[in-house]
Amino acid sequence: MKAREYFVIISFLLTVSIAIISIFWKPVLWLFLLIGPLILLGLYDVFQKKRTIRRNFPLIGRFRYMLESIRPEIMQYFVETDTQGRPINRILRSLVYQRAKGMNDTEPFGTQMDIYHSGYEWLEHSMYAKNNPKDIGEFPRLLIGGKECKQPYSSSLLNISAMSFGSLSKNAIMALNKGAKMGNFAHNTGEGGISNYHLEHGGDLIWQIGTGYFGCRHDDGSFNESTFRENAIRPEVKMIEIKLSQGAKPGHGGILPASKNTEEIAKIRHIKPHIAVHSPPSHSAFKDPIEFMHFIKKLRELSDGKPIGFKLCLGRKQEFMDFCEAMIYTKILPDFITVDGGEGGTGAAPVEFSNSMGMPLREGLIFVHDTLVGFGLREEIKVIVAGKIITGFHMARAIALGADGCNSARAMMLSIGCIQALQCNSNTCPVGVATQNPSLTRGLVVDDKAPRAKRYHEATIHSFLELVAAAGLNGPEELTREHISKRVGLYNVQTYEDIYPYMKPGSLLEVSNIPESYKKFFHLTRIMK
Repeated sequence: MKAREYFVIISFLLTVSIAIISIFWKPVLWLFLLIGPLILLGLYDVFQKKRTIRRNFPLIGRFRYMLESIRPEIMQYFVETDTQGRPINRILRSLVYQRAKGMNDTEPFGTQMDIYHSGYEWLEHSMYAKNNPKDIGEFPRLLIGGKECKQPYSSSLLNISAMSFGSLSKNAIMALNKGAKMGNFAHNTGEGGISNYHLEHGGDLIWQIGTGYFGCRHDDGSFNESTFRENAIRPEVKMIEIKLSQGAKPGHGGILPASKNTEEIAKIRHIKPHIAVHSPPSHSAFKDPIEFMHFIKKLRELSDGKPIGFKLCLGRKQEFMDFCEAMIYTKILPDFITVDGGEGGTGAAPVEFSNSMGMPLREGLIFVHDTLVGFGLREEIKVIVAGKIITGFHMARAIALGADGCNSARAMMLSIGCIQALQCNSNTCPVGVATQNPSLTRGLVVDDKAPRAKRYHEATIHSFLELVAAAGLNGPEELTREHISKRVGLYNVQTYEDIYPYMKPGSLLEVSNIPESYKKFFHLTRIMK
């Protein structure tokens, strides 16, 4: 006999028994208030056809779906170890929380990392370590802007990476922007355009222009020069970043679920509300590297000479080399390039894209840096990185591999209260960070969370500078690949310079000096003859 048949029989017997007993004792009828709804739910399960488990195991089968719904919370709070959590483990989450709250961020009893596991990395210290950076004064800054830039920007070494209003709530945007203002670092708008919430507290903005041209588009989705200029010349906008691709979903374009596309967000983006919005996978304003360089020049002119750069997750290496050749051919250079890694985060992305598309950050950064060096362009262009930058060591590693500065998104979200609930794509974020639900958003108090973003930023920069000092270096600019060691086997350790030897400056401009690993790209048609 099947479970559903047992349920029907038991329900029938209970109903009949209570009815008979009620003839002699009326109060027993109150039992129907308890078992009546359960019997009705069970009978519904028996006759519905969408859920096999509930049809075969009425009422009891519902517990399977209940447990499935709270599985992430069970894993996070009761199952995962401090080092196993994904995408960001508990050690790193706790570190962000502690720094954001101004609490003790030290660790007792030694590392929990398996330092003999392949892939473990460390920064080599010096017997002649420098003084603690607390005695140095102001944190070092990064000046971004090439020869054609009329308004170079003095940037922090760590800024808020791209997250749109739409993906994040208005309170989250205001908390991050106010924190950026308090801590003197920059806030990337993401591709969703500039909202009033980005402007309310006056924090420095990096305005990101995506393939949908939100905030600077015509009704047909094409680029609108006049609305671009209106926003670009705002005093809050310090740099403009053209988004070519994003680490979490390269080649796909941004996704705004219909539940998050409110009337307000649609007005900012110049789109229709309450529909799912998928940004195009590529730009319509240019179709090849030459046109792209001229587009960069146009944006620089329209913005009165502000720094213009682009963001990409590296895909086909040949295409980035084509960009470099176009720079040489047109003599138009971006002021900065942001390299995003395949491990980067997002509010919503197809699983296949998040898991299996896009080059990881370290390999992408090394290729971009070395290629720019090979073409003699590196000194003119600043390189920024994004993709799981959370600690001072992550910053040190990125700068040692070739970056000038870093961006962070998920760590900044954690600093203002994100608990990694993994509900960014469902509009149900319980802490009001990644939702447009007013009842959830109101729980995030801007004046409380903004100082946390500022404290996290300050503590992480300080930690980074402590590492630099411990390595015996005078400043971040002295970090090189030889300072980072990596275990590549139980008995084999190499520095990143051993693994990825430096490119000789200008070597890609002369056929006789081209490294073997690059020669295969040069049989293709080249822009520059």
